[in-house]
Amino acid sequence: MVWMDYDEHARTRPRDDVWGQVRRTVRGQPVPAEQIGMIVAATIEHLQLGPDDVLLDIACGNGALSSCLQPHCGASQGIDISEYLIGVAQERFATGCHAFMAADAAAFAEHAPGAGRFTKALCYGSFSYLDNDAAARLLRALHRRFCNVDRILLGNLPDPARAAAFYPAGTTPDLREPRSDIGVWRTLTEIAHLAGPGWRVTRSTMPATFFAAHYRYDALLVRAS
Repeated sequence: MVWMDYDEHARTRPRDDVWGQVRRTVRGQPVPAEQIGMIVAATIEHLQLGPDDVLLDIACGNGALSSCLQPHCGASQGIDISEYLIGVAQERFATGCHAFMAADAAAFAEHAPGAGRFTKALCYGSFSYLDNDAAARLLRALHRRFCNVDRILLGNLPDPARAAAFYPAGTTPDLREPRSDIGVWRTLTEIAHLAGPGWRVTRSTMPATFFAAHYRYDALLVRAS
């Protein structure tokens, strides 16, 4: 299979196919609404998201998932490297309190003004597409500069211990390649190493009825110092 860039793929989908654009699909079909509901419920629970929170949604894509979280927080900022997807997000989901902008994740974390206004951060289904350098820069800058962010959820991470449950026998590709359909498969220990000592990192899994439960997990980072 020839790898297709994230932005390039999004442009092949209809403008209103918000889940297809960000590959939140099963066998090419959009993930059912009840599955999206499970993602939203888990995110709210793990982040302890509430009306006083300002959420930073990292690699938010077209904002479809962000929009589901908007009623559960006071304000949000979605960022994504794809100007095309941010354009969709701005058209469909931006409001007075919920904004979207095109930005590189690590660079935003390191240089964005107003970092202190954010209280929670999310990166759902996209962290595996960052190489180790960008991933470490992101998590460490969130600790250093976003001093009021006390929880980060890295959602839907591919688990290298369960790669065989996803790939047919004898077809497992390089699990360390960010420019691949799934990205880098990392253990929780590797996530903790990238994050540095400022975060306490724990693992959770979705219920067995979740479409990706057999090979993915979530990592919750709670500020430790």
